[in-house]
Amino acid sequence: GYAPTDALRSELIAMVAQRAGPIAAPAALDFVSAIPKTRSGKIMRRFLRARELGLDPGDTSTAED
Repeated sequence: GYAPTDALRSELIAMVAQRAGPIAAPAALDFVSAIPKTRSGKIMRRFLRARELGLDPGDTSTAED
């Protein structure tokens, strides 16, 4: 229900730094419409990694739509 703005990005990074410590705060934060998950509901970290590095995610047949 929130619009992805630069102010929200800064607020989220600051909140993580406050609650988990500055070492845990992300250097950058990207907004996405959905997180890729398997049919069993697990987050497909390799998709996220491939997206960040600009690589081919490989086989996507197990991804939930």
